[in-house]
Amino acid sequence: MKVASIHLLRLAAASVAAALAVGTAAAQTMPPLPEAIQKQGVVRVGVKCDYPPDGFIDQTGKPVGVEVSLSRQVAAYAFGSPDKTELTCVTTANRIPTLVSGKVDLVIATIGVTPERAQVVDFSDNYAWGGSDVLVLKDSPLKGLDDLKGKTVIVIKGAWQIGWFEKNLPEVNLLKLDTVSDGLQALLQGRGVGYGHDLAVIKGLAQKNPRVRRLDELYQLGYRGAAVRKGEKEWLAYVNASIKRAKSEGLIAQWVKQYDQPDLVETTLESWDVSKVPPKAR
Repeated sequence: MKVASIHLLRLAAASVAAALAVGTAAAQTMPPLPEAIQKQGVVRVGVKCDYPPDGFIDQTGKPVGVEVSLSRQVAAYAFGSPDKTELTCVTTANRIPTLVSGKVDLVIATIGVTPERAQVVDFSDNYAWGGSDVLVLKDSPLKGLDDLKGKTVIVIKGAWQIGWFEKNLPEVNLLKLDTVSDGLQALLQGRGVGYGHDLAVIKGLAQKNPRVRRLDELYQLGYRGAAVRKGEKEWLAYVNASIKRAKSEGLIAQWVKQYDQPDLVETTLESWDVSKVPPKAR
């Protein structure tokens, strides 16, 4: 009996040691945390609060979602606790100004990587991809993007769909609003014939609202990245390592399943795999 007990204790001790070794090895793969962040003691992140499943407000009034969880995980790697995160809700229009002004040190807020934005901020490695679609009323006669010419399309201020329409369909009149809910409401009120936004948003709205449907013509393919201020190379390296580690540990898949609609999980998981970006779109 004593021999068996000793054997079990040794096995338990070995398991604990192995777990600690794995954790230590993982920690050692992380680059140095910048001194400024160390002194600050928290990671200040701008996140979306109106964009499920990536960032939204739950019933308790707190930001939750896939990218919110990723933001908190960066703090967990840095300080050993996800509670060492200071979250700030940002919009599509103010997320870069919020970062550049120093109110946050990192933006993980569905931000598409574009050459114009890269002149103002530094981006992490691409961690997800996305396309765009247009939401129209269920009984709309519109069948494709070219049918939007000469008509008003609703977009969100600061969104990358604006640049695409200005370049590719300049005949479209753009009504620029602040939030996803504003965009949907404007469409339902007839203030525009369509609402152009990220494919994930359009899919979710189309599934929840029987009064609308997708135009279902993919355009504006691109990648998503986290953003830091220009020149903060050490911090950018840490952010890159954190995102890569979260993916390798299966955390992204866990969060997607936790926060997304069950029938959209597979599509969302695919969008977090940059190797699966479609070869082309409009």
